[in-house]
Amino acid sequence: MSKQPAAVSDTLSLKRERLLEKLRGIECAIVAFSGGLDSTVLLKAVLLTHDPKDVVAVTGRSPTAPTGEADEARQLAQMLGATHVVVDTTEMQLPAYTANTPDRCYLCKLEILSRIEPAGRQVVPDGVLLDGSNYDDLSDYRPGMKAAAEAGVVSPLADCELTKAELREIARQWDLPIAERPASPCLSTRLAYGLEITHERIRRVDLAEQFLHDRGFPNVRVRYHPDDVARIEVPYGQIDRLMDPQLRGEIAEYLHEIGFRFVSIDLDGFKSGRMNVMLDRDG
Repeated sequence: MSKQPAAVSDTLSLKRERLLEKLRGIECAIVAFSGGLDSTVLLKAVLLTHDPKDVVAVTGRSPTAPTGEADEARQLAQMLGATHVVVDTTEMQLPAYTANTPDRCYLCKLEILSRIEPAGRQVVPDGVLLDGSNYDDLSDYRPGMKAAAEAGVVSPLADCELTKAELREIARQWDLPIAERPASPCLSTRLAYGLEITHERIRRVDLAEQFLHDRGFPNVRVRYHPDDVARIEVPYGQIDRLMDPQLRGEIAEYLHEIGFRFVSIDLDGFKSGRMNVMLDRDG
């Protein structure tokens, strides 16, 4: 790993210390904990500045989460020494959510927070609810952040202007096992806006992405479009391997088997938030 330029390193150190100082001003904390990079760095920072008895990590177990996410979050929280609570969320019971409009994430976030906060307060009654939104999130279409703001959630990483890349570097400095883990947002984000969110469609996406993970594509999205079209995104440098005739045939066969009618490869490569292009066009 190449050494960072001194100016970059100094800036990151200042931001990290600013984060720790901000957290010291909070008496007790409820951390909305998915087990991903952002929330894990946040939880570690909270534990560095608090007695563990004043901290609880709460994970929302959702039917739209990738397989095994809640279990991985539990293992991470235990490794860090935090009290951990899992609560089930019910966004799939909300017709306004399953209609998959552009405010889907807003509705989901409200639902998750309505479950996480009361569960956390059973452990730390006076806890401040924190989430792992980072500075990069402020520049994308993130309706979930609006819901968090309305609910009074504090976002220390964003407040300290910590970007995703900087959080990865902090995770390396703190020897956190998720430092290189790709982001893995809710599976509903794979469905084109307007396409109804159903358990069957979520199941197909989950199975398809797990299949690709097992074949050496850790950073992958299987986007779901009308007429049961799967559009596979992998980083640009991995497209040639994805196009290998034998592997391509295995992937197509499996995706047809689990219910996709058409299977395509996106030649532009992977980019987070690609479904938001539809919103840009409408605007």
